[in-house]
Amino acid sequence: MNICIVKLSAMGDIVHAMVVLQYIKAKYKNAKISWIVEQNFQDILKDNQYVDNILPVNLKSIKTNKLNIFRQISLLKSFHKYKFDIIIDAQGLLKSAIVSKIISKASHDCCIFGFDKNSTREGMSALFYNKKVKISYDTNVILRNTHLFNEALNLNTTTQDINNKQCLWSLKRQNNQTYVLLVVGASKPNKIYTKEMFRKVCDGLEYDIKVVWANDYEKSVANYLSRYCKNVTKLKKLTIRQLIQTIANSALVIGGDTGPTHMAWGLNRPSLTIYGNTPHQRNSYTTAINQTISSSSKVHANSLNKDDFSIKEIDPNTIISKTYEILGEFKTN
Repeated sequence: MNICIVKLSAMGDIVHAMVVLQYIKAKYKNAKISWIVEQNFQDILKDNQYVDNILPVNLKSIKTNKLNIFRQISLLKSFHKYKFDIIIDAQGLLKSAIVSKIISKASHDCCIFGFDKNSTREGMSALFYNKKVKISYDTNVILRNTHLFNEALNLNTTTQDINNKQCLWSLKRQNNQTYVLLVVGASKPNKIYTKEMFRKVCDGLEYDIKVVWANDYEKSVANYLSRYCKNVTKLKKLTIRQLIQTIANSALVIGGDTGPTHMAWGLNRPSLTIYGNTPHQRNSYTTAINQTISSSSKVHANSLNKDDFSIKEIDPNTIISKTYEILGEFKTN
C-alpha cells in the first residue's frame, strides 16, 4: 500500500501529525509512506524511521512569484510515479486539498481522505475529497489527527496508545543534561510572553537555562536574558535537526504555543506551554510531564482574537511553580 500524507506546515502542526506514523506501520508493515511538506520544514521528518519518502514543495514561493505556480504543479505531477493508493490531507486547507487532488490524478483507484466541510476552517477543501471525516474543529489536534487516520486506514489508535507513544525521532539523548530550554518566540506577537516576564521566570529558577532563537527579535530577547540573568546562556542559531537534539537533551522546555515547545511532547520530554489567545485544550496534548498555563481569556478555536495579548498577564511565579512541579513529577516516574 502506498500512502501519501499531505501536511505542508507549520512546525507544530507537522509534529502533531507525525504521531500517527508509528501506528500506521504497526498495522501495515509493508506500507510505503510519503509525506508532502513545505521545503522549509522537511528536516522535521528526516529522523523519523517510518517515513519512506519526504516530498518537499515550495508553495510559499508562489506568493512572491506567481509564475512559480507552474513549477510547483509540474513538481506535484512528478509525484504520480509513486502511484498512491490513499492520500490523506491532514492539513484541511484549500491549498492542501488542491495538492491532494493534483497528485491523485495518476490513479483512478486512488482515494483522498480529508475533513468534512464543518470540521475545518476552510470548508471548501472538502470538495476535493472522495471520503470525508467528521470531527469537531474544537477537538484536540492530536485526537483529530488520529481520528482522521483511524477512519482512512481502519486503524484503532486509542488515547492509551498516544499516552504510550514512541519518541517521534530516532536519536540518542545525552542523559546528563539538566538545563531548561526557553523558547522566547512564536509565529504571532500575541503568542509571545514578554522578555521582562521571562527574565522574572529565569531569576526564579535554580536551573541553567538555554535560550533558542530563530530571528532578530528572538535573538534580541536571548541577548537581553543572557545579559541580565546569570543562569542564562544564549545558544547559537540552530538548524531544525540541531533544535530537535537540543530539546531531546533538555530537562524541560518552556515556551508559547509554538513548534519547538510542541516538539518536547513529540520527544517525550517535559514541557510547559504558555497560552494566551489560542486554546490550550485543543493545541496541546496534556500529560503528567506536558502541562499548560493559560491566561483568563475565553478562547474560541474558530475565531481567535488577534487583539488578545492576555499572555502578558500570566504571573511568572505561576510558571516557576509549575516548572518545579513538572520536574518533580518527572523524577518520580
